[in-house]
Amino acid sequence: MPAPNLITAEDLYQFELITDARIAPNGRATICTIQRIDRKTEKKHSNLWLADTQTGHLRQFTFGDWSDSSPRWSPDGRTIAFLSNRADEKQPQLYLIPLDGGEARALTSLKDMTIGSLEWSPDGKQFLCAIRQKDKEAIEREKDEQKKKLGIVARHITTTRYKGDGRGYLPTEKWHLWLVNARTGKTKQLTNGRNDEFEAAWSPDGQWVAYASNIQPHPDLTPEMDDLFIIPANGGQSRQLETPPGYKFALSWSPDGRWLAYLGSDKPGEWWRNTGVWLTAVDGSAPPRNLTAAADLNTFGGSGSDTGGGQMNPPTWSADSQKIYFQAEHKADICLMSVTLDSEPVVERVIPANGLVGLFTFDAAQQKLAYTLATPQHPAHLFVRNQASGKEKQLTRFNGWLKRKSLGQLEEVWFTARDGYPLHGWILTPPDFDPNRQYPSILEIHGGPQTQYDRGFMHEFYYLAANGYVVYWSNPRGGQGYGEAHCGAIWNNWGSVDLTDVLDWAAFVRQRPYIDPQRLGVTGGSYGGYMTNMIIGREPDLFQAAVTQRCVSNLISMWGSSDGNWQFQQTIGENKPPYANLEKYWDQSPMKYIGNAKTPTLVIHSEQDLRADQEQGEQVFVALRHKGVDTEFVLFPDEPHGLSRDGRTDRRVARLQHILRWFDTYLKT
Repeated sequence: MPAPNLITAEDLYQFELITDARIAPNGRATICTIQRIDRKTEKKHSNLWLADTQTGHLRQFTFGDWSDSSPRWSPDGRTIAFLSNRADEKQPQLYLIPLDGGEARALTSLKDMTIGSLEWSPDGKQFLCAIRQKDKEAIEREKDEQKKKLGIVARHITTTRYKGDGRGYLPTEKWHLWLVNARTGKTKQLTNGRNDEFEAAWSPDGQWVAYASNIQPHPDLTPEMDDLFIIPANGGQSRQLETPPGYKFALSWSPDGRWLAYLGSDKPGEWWRNTGVWLTAVDGSAPPRNLTAAADLNTFGGSGSDTGGGQMNPPTWSADSQKIYFQAEHKADICLMSVTLDSEPVVERVIPANGLVGLFTFDAAQQKLAYTLATPQHPAHLFVRNQASGKEKQLTRFNGWLKRKSLGQLEEVWFTARDGYPLHGWILTPPDFDPNRQYPSILEIHGGPQTQYDRGFMHEFYYLAANGYVVYWSNPRGGQGYGEAHCGAIWNNWGSVDLTDVLDWAAFVRQRPYIDPQRLGVTGGSYGGYMTNMIIGREPDLFQAAVTQRCVSNLISMWGSSDGNWQFQQTIGENKPPYANLEKYWDQSPMKYIGNAKTPTLVIHSEQDLRADQEQGEQVFVALRHKGVDTEFVLFPDEPHGLSRDGRTDRRVARLQHILRWFDTYLKT
């Protein structure tokens, strides 16, 4: 058992995490959302907290065991709007609360609707919301007790986009834009039709609304063909803006009203391409262009940490409309950057600190910047920065209990792959590390593959280190954060240079005198599970124990069974389905090599994993069991692909305990 000052699995219950943060227009305060866990009910609750940017004083602003989220300041800074399910757990409403005190009041009384986003109009008189209504059949079933008791008779599916991991079966109703009167709560639908409208943004004068939509005849077969539109705020005919083909999101209107910035790509189907900061003229007077193309930066990703901290924001304009602030993945950081509108745009890093810069907002005068920053030693804190002086103040100090924990020593390493390519990795030693001893070790492999291990706080790694393991991880080719060429190196060729990069990393660490070469473990989830499966099949003598989680094992059977359905053919099948390119899929599938496996392997999967279906893990378990290899199968009910980060906490704890039990069995006894 770990000592009291070491990280435990149950510490997951103690984390208080920032999930949203916004600075007031006058810069004097910042409102943030803090999520906590009720251990008795296993529910996640969130409330609003208010921080004074001058004094640093922090106080809780809303109370109760429910979910208060998405706080938004009114333009005059006197009122905060937010979403809450305090009156009905299944039906959140829009609430208003005055800054100077008083009870929150419900502005809306929506029924059978979901609010996806909200934004004050520039004059503060109304809200722009994305709302989706429930399907008619679902509403009728809720009203009729007998139908409700009997449940769904059948699902009639007419599109390949009929399910989503963590969301289940998707409604047939679409997301549309609505206006909500900020005084009366009266609603008005602004858009309708057979397509989703999303990523809406007000023009600075409040006269127009910009939004994105895929208006192709069959959006499920052309999922990246988004277009941009503007529509009069009082309703009317929308107008399409000139943009290249590709996905588009995170819209942001320039203060002078001339430009619309967005994140996206002009290479549909080429996932390895960087997401860029794009600019299009609202009046069509200039062609669209990618401002960050020359910088070789990916401007969309998010954190791979299991304690959050790397949320991505829409681009934010400077007050003079000459510069755009944005986030980008760069060598394990999520950085806050800026780019100019020059003919040769200048890209600069705004905040020098290493870590994950998450949510960021400016005050109206852009004199103060509020942002969250997560590091390997701590989940995200909220900071405020004086833009003129560069001085910063930390506004939150949640999770102070971590100061009493001994985390071990983290070493950052650059090493060279067998072909001379430089790669980035980290080694975490146990808190009571003795360089004269030899330790069992665990290689962790990230998912994706188009992600990166970042400088966020990874509870799982510290938990394993607290139990006597050297834990090490790296960013092999195929992931983001190191340029397009790095990410595109395994396009339509999984299990190639990515596998040798991981094996070269393992060999590099194995040379350390404190690593016991006879007690080596390997684990990973999703694509990391894919790589774990590849390793036990293609390098069966290298590791003494393995844990494959939410894994991919058979790319042939995964085609069509994932919520990504046919689209995986773009990254593994040369954009051809398995029946047109069978050997390509099979050569990249771990199941082709599983007959060689002899490493004791624990298989962990979730029953509601719609990204990598349960059968992907089942194939590995059955094959190993049939071969006589030591194996067990742990299934988590009701959980999606993201169990390790977003799942119910008792199940997250059980997952960690199973992983430790397995490695202890084969690496310590």
